[in-house]
Amino acid sequence: MWIYEKKLQYPVRVSKCDPMMAKFLLEQYGGADGELAAALRYLNQRYSIPDKVIGLLTDIGTEEFAHLEMIATMVYKLTKDATPDQMRAAGLGDHYSQHDNALFYQNSSGVPWTAAYIQAKGDPLADLYEDIAAEEKARATYQWLIDLTDDVDLQDGLKFLRQREVVHAMRFKEAVEMIKADRDTKKVY
Repeated sequence: MWIYEKKLQYPVRVSKCDPMMAKFLLEQYGGADGELAAALRYLNQRYSIPDKVIGLLTDIGTEEFAHLEMIATMVYKLTKDATPDQMRAAGLGDHYSQHDNALFYQNSSGVPWTAAYIQAKGDPLADLYEDIAAEEKARATYQWLIDLTDDVDLQDGLKFLRQREVVHAMRFKEAVEMIKADRDTKKVY
């Protein structure tokens, strides 16, 4: 049984209709370094990582789904009042012709999301370093998105998401050190 409360992790506000910015935000919705790929990567890696860090991957993976919801809300709010001409002018004419204003997992260039974006090597250190890189790439993308808009309300939400990427990278770095320390500990059976 579930109680569902539709409440975002952080409030999403936008000041204006801006389909071009929505197009750019699709990078974090369905791009290689976006929120969906991150969530699925971390939740998948849990099965081959030491017990000491399973909870970390679970926590961050589920938080990435909350970030995905925030990006979806931003895209929706930026396009909900857009006309077909505005969608076309923003480079979203193809998207509009196939999906109207519905969201579709694709990047900002219109390339559909693919499971090839998800990395899992099975080696705890390799996977955690991949996760650190993913978080740093997402952080950089959020900064570039912030730079692309003059909407201070939208920038606020993007800054929140950028900061969460920094925190996630730090947590993954801590997990690397935990794995290294455990690996170097003499085991007596």
